Amino acid sequence: MKTFDVPLVYRSPLISAIKKSRKEADRMKKDFTPTLLDFGPLRIYLARHFGFCYGVENAIDIAFKTIEENEGKRIFLLSEMIHNPQVNNDLQEAGVRFLQDTGGNQLVPFEELTSDDIVLIPAFGTTLEIERKLNAIGIQTEKYNTTCPFVEKVWNRSEAISKSDYTIIIHGKPKHEETRATFSHAAANAPSVVVKDMAQTMELSKYILGEKAAADFYQEFKGQYSKGFDVDKHLMRIGVVNQTTMLASDTQAIADFLKETMIHKFGLTEESVKDHFADTRDTLCYATNDNQTAVTGMLRVDADLAIVVGGYNSSNTSHLVELCEEKLPTYFINNEDKILFQDSIVHYDFHNSTESITEGFLPGKEPVTVLITSGASCPDAVVEGVIKKLAGFYPASKSIEEVAAAFT
Repeated sequence: MKTFDVPLVYRSPLISAIKKSRKEADRMKKDFTPTLLDFGPLRIYLARHFGFCYGVENAIDIAFKTIEENEGKRIFLLSEMIHNPQVNNDLQEAGVRFLQDTGGNQLVPFEELTSDDIVLIPAFGTTLEIERKLNAIGIQTEKYNTTCPFVEKVWNRSEAISKSDYTIIIHGKPKHEETRATFSHAAANAPSVVVKDMAQTMELSKYILGEKAAADFYQEFKGQYSKGFDVDKHLMRIGVVNQTTMLASDTQAIADFLKETMIHKFGLTEESVKDHFADTRDTLCYATNDNQTAVTGMLRVDADLAIVVGGYNSSNTSHLVELCEEKLPTYFINNEDKILFQDSIVHYDFHNSTESITEGFLPGKEPVTVLITSGASCPDAVVEGVIKKLAGFYPASKSIEEVAAAFT
């Protein structure tokens, strides 16, 4: 696999040694058991897979090379490069300006841009409409496009099934940059509609089965369907793709449910269902799938709590939190500074979009067992910072260097 030039500030000697050791022992990635870091009074289990993925490293590599090679030129990012505060802050400190926020709201009007400016397309991709606007100004987007190849894979899958007259059902968060981009590309080729979860999918199925009046669809799914969408016509043949960072199990459940809906409506067999339901296979990216499976493996350990590290607006990270929350107390933080002292942690509730403080989050016993993972846009250096902060609460614990030596 291609390697990328990522700034050393995002790397971690400890994490690099662990990942290298695990990769050499398990090149086929069949072992999803976590890695034990035994500090003595503190035992940390790291998920088998976590941190920067291919698409994120590719985006960071392109962004910093662009800055280095274009001194004196104005450089803009369409929106956040990835959903990680450290990386985005570093880019802004290097002089990069954001044109939009993560919700698509304009921060710098396109009218202020000139053909001499550089605009980086983030890893999530962008809509065809925005690409056309930039190209009309004379800005070439191809050279500075950091769209993740696994996002582009979803777009290609959508285009392929659209040629067989299937409507595209997109499982994703309607306001997420990636879903907006995927919807734009899908809608350019076929009727498209976004479903955010199983609850919405079940409501969509009622329109397919004729259990709800077609006229109600346009209000219920407002802002989530393509122009000219005809409920009576465009839900006869469907295929499901997804925002690549959604929970794999959720996407599969949605696809299975809609497949059964089509079988029920048309009296189909498993063999004939393809006439109304496209076999799109899973469009979840490998990193999302690996990270989620690794969390499942990690949760088999008998632990006191879990800490998930990553950007608060990171979709893939929130799903790792969701998995951990089902099993044990879980704290979602974006850096080690959120751990104030041994009995206090500031953590994020993504369900309500609020931060809160929990006192006494570490149990008063030894050894304490903590599970740790991070999102695909979280630098390994941040994870090492969390590990050091926790280990520092236990004077009798081994040093980071001692623990790292076991993997070198």
